[in-house]
Amino acid sequence: VANEGGKHWTVNEVRALIRIWSDKNIQQQLEGTVRNKRIFEQVAARLQKFGIDRDWKQCRTKYKNLKHEYKSVKSAQDSGSTSKSMKFFNELDAILGHSNMEQASKSDNNESERPPEWTEAKSEKDSIG
Repeated sequence: VANEGGKHWTVNEVRALIRIWSDKNIQQQLEGTVRNKRIFEQVAARLQKFGIDRDWKQCRTKYKNLKHEYKSVKSAQDSGSTSKSMKFFNELDAILGHSNMEQASKSDNNESERPPEWTEAKSEKDSIG
């Protein structure tokens, strides 16, 4: 897949991107949305703190490419082939390898889906009176 911006990602840059991606909060946001520009703007801002200068589009493209590559390696492994592999497979497997099971159990438990404002507002009201 064509590299947006023309600048190759270094191993350290990809590691930093994966580290941010492995944040549970980021994962939940990415799971729940298709329009994810805002999320990748956050990711890019966090990369900046590591001194990595990437815009949200580059982050999203790299994320999609890694995810695609992971899925193709994973399906090759599931079909018994060991010839396919990738550099960051283990790191991505830690993030993506459990997502199928999570989706199944997520539908049972909507308690955690409440916006944080609800619980904050309630406790604030209790403390006033």
